[in-house]
This record gives sequence, C-alpha cells and structure tokens, in this order.
Amino acid sequence: MPVPNNPPPHIYTTVGLERAADRRRDPDWLAQKRRDPKSLVVALHDLRVLIADRASGPDPFALTVASLGGEIPQESVFLGLLEERAVFALDMSGESSGLALRAVELRALAPLLPARELGLLAYARALLHWGAMQRFCGRCGGTLVVGEAGHMRWCPSCRAEFFPRTDPAVIVLVTACEHCVLGRSPRFPPGVYSTLAGFVEPGESLEAAVAREIREEVGLEIEGLDYRSSQPWPFPQSLMLGFRARARLEPLRIDARELEDARWFHRRELLDEHHRPVRLPAPDSIARYLIEEWLFEDS
Repeated sequence: MPVPNNPPPHIYTTVGLERAADRRRDPDWLAQKRRDPKSLVVALHDLRVLIADRASGPDPFALTVASLGGEIPQESVFLGLLEERAVFALDMSGESSGLALRAVELRALAPLLPARELGLLAYARALLHWGAMQRFCGRCGGTLVVGEAGHMRWCPSCRAEFFPRTDPAVIVLVTACEHCVLGRSPRFPPGVYSTLAGFVEPGESLEAAVAREIREEVGLEIEGLDYRSSQPWPFPQSLMLGFRARARLEPLRIDARELEDARWFHRRELLDEHHRPVRLPAPDSIARYLIEEWLFEDS
C-alpha cells in the first residue's frame, strides 16, 4: 500500500526540542549559555536560512560561539534545549557573518534536512518574523523592549505586553465517494491544484470555519467532517488545521475572487502520478498529505 508524503508529525513541527520556558526569564543562565561553546546557533537573513555547504549536505549550525567572537549576541532568541545544548536564533539581516554562508528559503531545505532540524528552523523563522513586525506598541505607539529571551515584548510607556501570535487556518479536502474537490488559486505555481483553505475568523469555531470556506469558495454544503492533523506553517505564522469533509457530488459554484478554477476529480485521475491532469501541492505541505491519505486508503 502506498504511503502518503509527510505523515504526522508533519514537516516544520518542532520535534525533540525542550522549550525550557522557565529559562527564558533567567538572565544569568542565558548569559552563560550565550558564552557556552556547546550552544547552537541558527541564523537567518531576511527570513532565509544561512547554511554552510558541506559534503554531507547543508549545515544550518555553521555559526559557532567562537565565530561570533566568544558570545552569541544579546538580541538572539532562545529557542530551547536540544540534547541539553542551548539553541539560539539570530537575525543577521543586513549583516555579514564573515563566513562562507548561503541564504536559502526554508522550503527549499525540506527535502535535504532531517525533520528535527526543519522544525527548529521553522520555529526560528516564525519567532524572528514576529519580532521584526512587533517593534512598536499597538496601544500607545511607544518603542517596545524585548523580554523573555525574545518570546515577549513590552512597552515601557504603558506597560502593555505582546506575545508571539499564530494565525489558525483550516485546510480541508472535500470528498464525495470516489471524487474530491481541488481548487486553483492564481498565486499557485503553474498547474498546481490543492485543497481548500482559509483563516478562522473572530468568534468562529473550526467547524464553522470549514463549512463557511467550502460554501464561499465552491458553493457546497458539507454533510460530515473529520479532523485529521495539524501543521505549523511559518510562512509567515500560521497553524494549518487539517480536515476531511463529505459533501454531495454537485456542480461547483466557484468564487472567482478566491479561485481561478476548481473541479471534482475522480480518484483514478489522481492516483497515476505520470498521467494526472494537474500537479499536486508540494510534498512538504499538509495539503499534499490530506490528498494522498485519501487517495491511498483503498489502494
């Protein structure tokens, strides 16, 4: 029986890392770990991962305490403990490491790195993006101060506190017996069709968000719903909540503001990867998993 790409825990999920939240408020311990030669550093430049090219593959831990002058900078973000070694994320946008490092998009590394490293880099990317966007107080406009080793920011003027945000989004494969619905957004690469998805709105349950998105995008009413799994999606800061929904095999009413096309596809059309009428989403996505889980379950 074929196995779906990217089964749970999906790529970009943090695996094997102890977040050690209590240490975020321990300045003496953090200062020691910033000087500890065993500590690890992952660095990003404009949200792209800085890697060294090794014979064994890309190395996202090329920066060392020694190469940073004996201490990891104070503005780095403490991520947690990996096998008792402290891990820090460093934003080097606009800077030079002095080393032969290459900036690479995280998704390009998905086929090349272990799941544990991909999850760590996704965590770093999400936190550094949030930090770059959260510089001023939304209440009074004051400049924010970093706290808890990069996991919160607070305003000295009005004492407001801000914490990293994750945007929940539902992603759903709609099925009717041997058929499923796939749609195409104008933003997708050429030929790619995927599952339906959308952000959860304020005051809305996940179930209501799924029903609304399907009704809005393709005009179907769902008759059943099953939760499948979730995937952190740090592009920039979402949590994808995966579902499978059942509906009747009826003509679609496509919302042209959201999709340029959507169709019912028979399982047979999609099973043969060499003769598919469309391209499926990338293997690192929960969308691909949801599709292949359904495709392969009766194979």
